[in-house]
Amino acid sequence: MADKLTEQLTIGDCKIGMMKGGSGPTLLYLHGAGGSKGWLPFMDRLSDRFSILAPDHPGFGSSDTPDWLDGMTDLVFFYLDFLEQLDLRDVHLVGHSMGGWLAAELAVRGTGRFRTLTLVSSAGIRVPGVPMGDLFMWSAEEKARRMVFDPEVGEQRANAVLTPEEADVALKNAFTSSKLCWSPRFHNPDLEKWLHRIRIPTMIMWGENDPIFPPPYAEAYNRMIAGSELRVFPECAHSPQQEKPDDFIAGIDAITAKS
Repeated sequence: MADKLTEQLTIGDCKIGMMKGGSGPTLLYLHGAGGSKGWLPFMDRLSDRFSILAPDHPGFGSSDTPDWLDGMTDLVFFYLDFLEQLDLRDVHLVGHSMGGWLAAELAVRGTGRFRTLTLVSSAGIRVPGVPMGDLFMWSAEEKARRMVFDPEVGEQRANAVLTPEEADVALKNAFTSSKLCWSPRFHNPDLEKWLHRIRIPTMIMWGENDPIFPPPYAEAYNRMIAGSELRVFPECAHSPQQEKPDDFIAGIDAITAKS
């Protein structure tokens, strides 16, 4: 376990917040549409062997909302600048949900800066005949209940009372995620054409009970990324890194060992 720091850094004209901690090879964690959930237990557990970077995307959390942020492509190019400015190399790239979509978009561009890719319950593609859950149509309480498999945990989250500051951040995150993911819903119709360009060791981890992107989405990513490994966890909804931390960490260890 390592000490966690929070810092502000400026990439181009955009100031972002970023949590960091640990030592070893760089692991860049890209959060989903709900924004950062803080320094999570799995980060602590991995920080004894990885240097963890967990930024707030532009438009989320403590980061600026720049005028140029209109869609996912803008976010992709921001992170290409981020990688260059910080001169990050041999990065283990991990993305959850919308962050997994972002990670896949970065990986197909072949920067040469990545050692491995891990997609966790990822958006980004569309599977014909398998509808997504529509996050934008669910109430906050319904979303809280559905996002985890354990009904007690879901009920606790549904009944949690946000501080005014937390409510402001939640609204900011929702606004930005709708800008990035509203139309088309949580995917890029062109992405699957280019997934064959991903030629680094890739791990795909998914909850068997994911209400947003059901397991056929995981299977589709697995088919389209040559040599990728798929792990689907039972009694798990949309966040394996929080709901199944032991299995999640085992998956990270397995894929990084291949690099």
